[in-house]
Amino acid sequence: MNRLIRRRPRLLWLLVPYMLFVVALPLVNGVPLLVLWLFGATLLTPCAVALARRGDRR
Repeated sequence: MNRLIRRRPRLLWLLVPYMLFVVALPLVNGVPLLVLWLFGATLLTPCAVALARRGDRR
């Protein structure tokens, strides 16, 4: 796994949605605008996937 990340570091972009949904969600759970947080994370997910794909095609 570590060798894969060293060869293709652009795949780290795929960790962004995971971090937004799973890791940061307990931190913002008390925020009144939780739905806005989830909506923003949902909109950023395709951007992160597109950046990973764009870097992987090169």
